[in-house]
Amino acid sequence: PTGAKGGFFAKRLPDPAADRAAWMAEGVDSYKTFIRGLLDLTDNLVAGADGETVVPPSDVVRHDDDDSYLVVAADKGTATFSDIANGLAAEYGFWLGDAFASGGSVGYDHKAMGITARGAWESVKRHFSELDVDTQTQPFSVVGVGDMSGDVFGNGMLLSRHIRLLAAFDHRHIFLDPAPETESSFVERRRLFELPRSSWDDYDKSLISEGGGVYARQAKSIPVSPQVRAALGLPEATTELSPPELLRAILLAPADLLYNGGIGTYVKASTESNASVGDKANDAIRVDGKDLRVKVVGEGGNLGMTQRGRIEAALQGVILNTDAIDNSAGVDCSDHEVNIKIFVDRMVAAGKLTPEERAGFLASMTDEVGRLVLEDNVDQNILLLNDRMRVAEWSPSYERLMDWLEKSADLKRDLEALPSTETLRERLDQGQGLTSPELSVLAAYAKIELASALRDSDLADDPWFRGTLRAYFPQQLRERFDAELDTHPLRREIIATVVANDMINMGGITFAFRTMEETSATEVAVAKSFVALREIFDLNTMVGELNSLPASFPTEHWSTVHLDIRRLLDRAVRWLLAQGGTSRPIAETVAEFKPLLDPMRARLLDYLRGDDRDRVASWLETAHGWDLPDGLAFRWAELFESFVLLDIAKIVHARKEPVEEIAAVYYTVFNRFHADSLLERISSLPRQDRWQALARAALRDDLYSTVSDMTTAVLESTASGESAEDRLKDWERQNAEQLGRAKSMFDEVNSLEADDMASLSVALRLLRSIVRR
Repeated sequence: PTGAKGGFFAKRLPDPAADRAAWMAEGVDSYKTFIRGLLDLTDNLVAGADGETVVPPSDVVRHDDDDSYLVVAADKGTATFSDIANGLAAEYGFWLGDAFASGGSVGYDHKAMGITARGAWESVKRHFSELDVDTQTQPFSVVGVGDMSGDVFGNGMLLSRHIRLLAAFDHRHIFLDPAPETESSFVERRRLFELPRSSWDDYDKSLISEGGGVYARQAKSIPVSPQVRAALGLPEATTELSPPELLRAILLAPADLLYNGGIGTYVKASTESNASVGDKANDAIRVDGKDLRVKVVGEGGNLGMTQRGRIEAALQGVILNTDAIDNSAGVDCSDHEVNIKIFVDRMVAAGKLTPEERAGFLASMTDEVGRLVLEDNVDQNILLLNDRMRVAEWSPSYERLMDWLEKSADLKRDLEALPSTETLRERLDQGQGLTSPELSVLAAYAKIELASALRDSDLADDPWFRGTLRAYFPQQLRERFDAELDTHPLRREIIATVVANDMINMGGITFAFRTMEETSATEVAVAKSFVALREIFDLNTMVGELNSLPASFPTEHWSTVHLDIRRLLDRAVRWLLAQGGTSRPIAETVAEFKPLLDPMRARLLDYLRGDDRDRVASWLETAHGWDLPDGLAFRWAELFESFVLLDIAKIVHARKEPVEEIAAVYYTVFNRFHADSLLERISSLPRQDRWQALARAALRDDLYSTVSDMTTAVLESTASGESAEDRLKDWERQNAEQLGRAKSMFDEVNSLEADDMASLSVALRLLRSIVRR
């Protein structure tokens, strides 16, 4: 689903301290009024003899189109209200039934699954990998917001047995444990999590290290022991603090991780006022992002920091995303639940699943839903990490993307706290680019804009995407209702969302935008090219192997391989678009290339010549030095050389000569005319604006095209059966006079130290002139 982050606020509730039951009863009654108000304004979908019909609500003047899709997601304060909302949906006869509010009694219990915290923990694990720390095997220090009775904090603090929780607080208590013993504290946290309505005051005080304790937030003053003073990095003279002062000290502690699983906004930017934050209850304890001393922030809760506070922290070296990225697993789980229930209810209505089976069938998919959701969290963190690795170098692309989004997607930089052109250039002068919180926003906009375009296109009509639709759903549902899945009413929306997600995650935040900018292709054409080439080069398998490497594998090496996959995608997608390969079904494109490329990739070292072969051997040696598994090491080492297999495959289809001979001739030509050094020189050209990027891409395309044409010329004018080297020599003898003149000038141009568009254009024109003669 798409929509807005809204809120429910009851303005005149009884005092819970005086009568908690009355407070809850009035809150529920107000919530019912709120939900009824939403349903009173929402179209319904009513089944009839002629199919489903959209029925507008009575006594409503509509200014919009038919829109019967409305779901609500439980959040702070209403986490247990799903059944209430679903009861009202049933009362109204609303078509979504108990899919209206996810997480109810017949749904996926987020706290029982721990799904929001588990998703946030994927961010935490990935962030620590940049510091060469494995959170699942190595101890690390944590300060946090929340308590063990809460879903996000409680589940989160049980996701590693190596957490050293130094301090935490909620609205009732402050917990201090300056030198925790990891195993016993983990066991005690688990006991509190399982204890109904627990608080930090229930923590076994005998397990707290010397100098620690549990204190009420209502206390006037709290003693600060030498141990706590050291753990929180406080001045030597500090012996006591007021609760607000101590909470600020916890937020500013020099710990490894700040984990937010509570309610409230605790970090702002130094340029923001407390009044602008809109959380008066925490004004006294809020800190500035520039003052954070933790290495990593994990945002399991919503709105724990302002966006400008995040950016300020990131500019100081703190590793963090945004709350929308870190805690997206809860929303993602709700999305899956809604889409599953919509389909399952149709199977019940069709008599293919009994009402009695429904609840059990939904429950049987819980673990698989969790797995699918966490894959999304992993992929998004990989996306952001990889974009961070080259953020300054790629700054012009981000700048152009922001300009485009301002024009086409109503992006407002100031509203999203994105930097102006001037601010970004000032950062670049200091060696900094966009921060991860800013990249998180751009990733969201890029995905939303791409998914919207794909949803409104004919993309989903390609039979290939039957598999995409099925991969979104749990295995149990696919196996039982495979034939019926294509009837899902949100089929097109799901396919568009999944494809957009895959494209940006694998290709990068600017991938789709840059490809459209440089080729003038449509979103659909780019998507079909991406999907076809991902399959042709078997990139999902490669990425899967890469992502399964142990956490101890160095992030720099790991990201290098990921970024090289992106470079292959960039070039291959542009190549296929130039060939017009998106005007037919994806399966036909895959069938044309994959059966040829698979065996050619396996024998690539047999085809390569001279410097090209030495280069792959060098990369293979590097990969083994990194301890990459053998199969993955070879895939990476040959990755760029395998791009030209697309050209070779085209020649094979046209010439009908043995694949081995054609491949050998191609690589011999490639090596003979030093195409690799030309490619390196082209890659060194600037791409500060669209025109430079277009010119650079055109030169690269022209070089590959010229080598392909030269290969065809050699094949046409020499006899099959000779060695590739002999065939090239024969061709050169046949064209000796023209070749001599052109090649001497080519060598002169190619020896120039400075790389510029003019000299490289001349070099390519000379090469092409050899073929034309």
